[in-house]
Amino acid sequence: MQLDRRRFCTLLSLVPLMALSRWSIAEPREVAMETLYITKPDGGVPNSPLPVLIYHHVIAPEAVDNADYLEHLFTTNGWPPQWRYGVYPFTHFHSNTPEALGVFAGSAKLQLGGEKGNIIQVNVGDVLLLPAGVGHKQVSADENFMMVGAYPPNVTADLCHDDVAKLAIRTKAVAKVPLPETDPVTGHSEGSMLLWRQASDNSKK
Repeated sequence: MQLDRRRFCTLLSLVPLMALSRWSIAEPREVAMETLYITKPDGGVPNSPLPVLIYHHVIAPEAVDNADYLEHLFTTNGWPPQWRYGVYPFTHFHSNTPEALGVFAGSAKLQLGGEKGNIIQVNVGDVLLLPAGVGHKQVSADENFMMVGAYPPNVTADLCHDDVAKLAIRTKAVAKVPLPETDPVTGHSEGSMLLWRQASDNSKK
Protein backbone atom coordinates (compact mmCIF):
# COMPACT_ATOMS: atom_id res chain seq x y z
CA MET A 1 0.00 0.00 0.00
CA GLN A 2 1.44 3.34 -0.99
CA LEU A 3 1.79 6.40 1.19
CA ASP A 4 -1.44 8.38 1.46
CA ARG A 5 -0.48 11.81 0.16
CA ARG A 6 -3.78 13.57 0.74
CA ARG A 7 -2.20 15.31 3.72
CA PHE A 8 0.99 16.24 1.88
CA CYS A 9 2.39 19.65 2.63
CA THR A 10 5.68 21.42 2.13
CA LEU A 11 7.15 23.85 4.58
CA LEU A 12 8.22 26.76 2.38
CA SER A 13 9.42 28.85 5.28
CA LEU A 14 13.07 28.55 6.21
CA VAL A 15 13.61 26.07 9.00
CA PRO A 16 16.50 27.10 11.25
CA LEU A 17 18.58 23.95 11.53
CA MET A 18 21.26 25.51 13.71
CA ALA A 19 22.70 22.33 15.21
CA LEU A 20 26.47 22.51 15.58
CA SER A 21 28.35 19.48 14.31
CA ARG A 22 32.04 18.91 14.82
CA TRP A 23 32.83 20.03 11.29
CA SER A 24 30.08 22.32 10.06
CA ILE A 25 27.17 24.52 11.02
CA ALA A 26 23.86 23.87 9.28
CA GLU A 27 22.44 26.94 7.62
CA PRO A 28 18.69 27.68 7.61
CA ARG A 29 17.19 25.73 4.71
CA GLU A 30 13.84 24.72 3.30
CA VAL A 31 12.72 21.35 4.61
CA ALA A 32 9.87 19.41 3.04
CA MET A 33 7.49 17.64 5.37
CA GLU A 34 4.76 15.07 4.77
CA THR A 35 1.99 14.16 7.20
CA LEU A 36 0.54 10.67 7.35
CA TYR A 37 -2.57 10.02 9.44
CA ILE A 38 -2.88 6.48 10.85
CA THR A 39 -5.71 6.85 13.30
CA LYS A 40 -7.37 3.42 13.38
CA PRO A 41 -6.06 0.42 15.33
CA ASP A 42 -4.62 -2.48 13.35
CA GLY A 43 -4.68 -5.76 15.25
CA GLY A 44 -2.97 -5.04 18.55
CA VAL A 45 -1.47 -1.75 17.37
CA PRO A 46 -3.36 1.29 18.72
CA ASN A 47 -1.86 3.90 16.35
CA SER A 48 -2.70 7.53 17.08
CA PRO A 49 -4.88 10.54 16.28
CA LEU A 50 -1.63 12.46 15.86
CA PRO A 51 -0.05 12.41 12.38
CA VAL A 52 3.25 10.80 11.54
CA LEU A 53 5.59 13.56 10.35
CA ILE A 54 8.14 12.75 7.65
CA TYR A 55 10.86 15.34 7.03
CA HIS A 56 13.02 15.16 3.91
CA HIS A 57 16.57 16.40 3.18
CA VAL A 58 17.23 17.27 6.82
CA ILE A 59 20.99 16.66 6.62
CA ALA A 60 22.89 19.63 5.23
CA PRO A 61 24.85 18.95 2.01
CA GLU A 62 28.07 20.12 3.67
CA ALA A 63 27.77 17.70 6.60
CA VAL A 64 30.80 15.44 6.87
CA ASP A 65 29.33 12.82 9.22
CA ASN A 66 25.59 12.24 8.75
CA ALA A 67 25.03 10.40 12.02
CA ASP A 68 26.93 13.01 13.97
CA TYR A 69 24.92 15.76 12.30
CA LEU A 70 21.58 14.19 13.23
CA GLU A 71 22.68 13.46 16.78
CA HIS A 72 23.76 17.06 17.29
CA LEU A 73 20.53 18.30 15.73
CA PHE A 74 18.34 16.13 17.95
CA THR A 75 20.36 16.97 21.06
CA THR A 76 20.21 20.70 20.38
CA ASN A 77 16.46 20.48 19.92
CA GLY A 78 15.84 18.62 23.16
CA TRP A 79 15.63 15.02 21.91
CA PRO A 80 18.64 13.09 23.27
CA PRO A 81 19.70 10.36 20.81
CA GLN A 82 19.87 6.88 22.33
CA TRP A 83 20.95 4.51 19.57
CA ARG A 84 22.26 3.90 16.07
CA TYR A 85 20.65 0.89 14.41
CA GLY A 86 18.10 -0.11 11.80
CA VAL A 87 14.42 -0.88 12.43
CA TYR A 88 13.22 -4.19 13.82
CA PRO A 89 11.77 -6.52 11.12
CA PHE A 90 8.58 -7.08 13.12
CA THR A 91 5.68 -4.79 13.94
CA HIS A 92 6.22 -2.95 17.20
CA PHE A 93 5.41 0.37 18.81
CA HIS A 94 6.06 2.42 21.93
CA SER A 95 3.20 3.09 24.32
CA ASN A 96 5.08 5.57 26.52
CA THR A 97 6.82 7.94 24.12
CA PRO A 98 7.01 9.40 20.63
CA GLU A 99 10.13 8.56 18.64
CA ALA A 100 12.37 10.40 16.18
CA LEU A 101 14.10 8.26 13.56
CA GLY A 102 16.78 9.87 11.38
CA VAL A 103 18.22 8.01 8.39
CA PHE A 104 21.97 8.61 8.14
CA ALA A 105 22.92 5.81 5.71
CA GLY A 106 21.26 3.68 3.06
CA SER A 107 17.57 3.30 2.37
CA ALA A 108 14.73 1.03 3.45
CA LYS A 109 11.06 0.27 3.10
CA LEU A 110 9.14 0.59 6.35
CA GLN A 111 5.59 -0.40 7.16
CA LEU A 112 3.74 2.05 9.39
CA GLY A 113 0.55 1.36 11.31
CA GLY A 114 0.56 -2.43 11.58
CA GLU A 115 0.42 -5.46 9.34
CA LYS A 116 -2.12 -3.78 7.06
CA GLY A 117 -0.32 -0.44 7.17
CA ASN A 118 1.30 1.91 4.70
CA ILE A 119 4.66 0.98 3.19
CA ILE A 120 6.97 3.91 2.61
CA GLN A 121 10.55 4.28 1.47
CA VAL A 122 13.01 6.27 3.55
CA ASN A 123 16.37 7.55 2.36
CA VAL A 124 19.39 9.35 3.75
CA GLY A 125 18.33 12.66 5.26
CA ASP A 126 14.77 11.61 6.07
CA VAL A 127 13.52 11.97 9.64
CA LEU A 128 10.35 10.27 10.85
CA LEU A 129 8.56 11.62 13.91
CA LEU A 130 6.30 8.84 15.18
CA PRO A 131 3.62 9.50 17.78
CA ALA A 132 3.34 7.03 20.64
CA GLY A 133 1.34 3.99 19.60
CA VAL A 134 2.12 3.99 15.88
CA GLY A 135 3.30 0.60 14.66
CA HIS A 136 6.42 0.31 12.54
CA LYS A 137 8.66 -2.37 11.09
CA GLN A 138 11.37 -2.80 8.46
CA VAL A 139 10.13 -4.61 5.36
CA SER A 140 13.40 -4.45 3.43
CA ALA A 141 16.62 -2.46 3.44
CA ASP A 142 19.95 -2.21 1.71
CA GLU A 143 23.05 -3.35 3.56
CA ASN A 144 24.02 0.20 4.55
CA PHE A 145 20.74 1.23 6.15
CA MET A 146 21.16 2.84 9.56
CA MET A 147 19.23 5.31 11.68
CA VAL A 148 19.66 7.48 14.75
CA GLY A 149 16.88 7.04 17.30
CA ALA A 150 15.92 9.77 19.77
CA TYR A 151 13.26 10.44 22.38
CA PRO A 152 12.19 13.30 24.64
CA PRO A 153 14.35 13.80 27.76
CA ASN A 154 14.38 11.25 30.57
CA VAL A 155 12.47 8.63 28.57
CA THR A 156 13.28 4.96 28.09
CA ALA A 157 11.07 3.61 25.33
CA ASP A 158 9.12 0.44 26.00
CA LEU A 159 8.82 -2.21 23.29
CA CYS A 160 5.28 -3.34 22.53
CA HIS A 161 4.40 -6.13 20.11
CA ASP A 162 1.24 -6.56 18.06
CA ASP A 163 -0.88 -8.22 20.76
CA VAL A 164 -4.66 -7.91 20.37
CA ALA A 165 -5.28 -8.99 23.96
CA LYS A 166 -3.39 -5.92 25.22
CA LEU A 167 -4.86 -3.38 22.79
CA ALA A 168 -7.25 -1.75 25.27
CA ILE A 169 -4.70 -1.18 28.01
CA ARG A 170 -2.06 0.05 25.59
CA THR A 171 -4.52 2.43 23.91
CA LYS A 172 -5.14 4.00 27.33
CA ALA A 173 -1.38 4.25 27.95
CA VAL A 174 -0.80 5.96 24.60
CA ALA A 175 -3.54 8.51 25.35
CA LYS A 176 -1.69 9.54 28.53
CA VAL A 177 1.65 10.26 26.83
CA PRO A 178 2.38 14.01 27.05
CA LEU A 179 3.13 15.97 23.92
CA PRO A 180 6.82 16.86 23.54
CA GLU A 181 7.88 20.41 24.23
CA THR A 182 9.87 20.80 21.00
CA ASP A 183 10.22 19.38 17.52
CA PRO A 184 13.42 17.30 17.03
CA VAL A 185 14.04 18.78 13.58
CA THR A 186 13.02 22.43 13.91
CA GLY A 187 13.48 22.83 17.63
CA HIS A 188 10.35 24.97 17.78
CA SER A 189 7.27 24.71 19.92
CA GLU A 190 5.38 25.82 16.80
CA GLY A 191 5.26 24.22 13.34
CA SER A 192 4.77 20.48 13.52
CA MET A 193 4.02 20.63 17.23
CA LEU A 194 1.00 22.71 16.37
CA LEU A 195 -0.23 19.85 14.17
CA TRP A 196 0.04 17.45 17.08
CA ARG A 197 -1.65 19.82 19.51
CA GLN A 198 -4.47 20.49 17.07
CA ALA A 199 -4.96 16.78 16.41
CA SER A 200 -4.87 16.05 20.13
CA ASP A 201 -7.47 18.72 20.85
CA ASN A 202 -9.71 17.47 18.04
CA SER A 203 -9.55 13.89 19.34
CA LYS A 204 -10.88 15.04 22.73
CA LYS A 205 -13.94 16.83 21.31
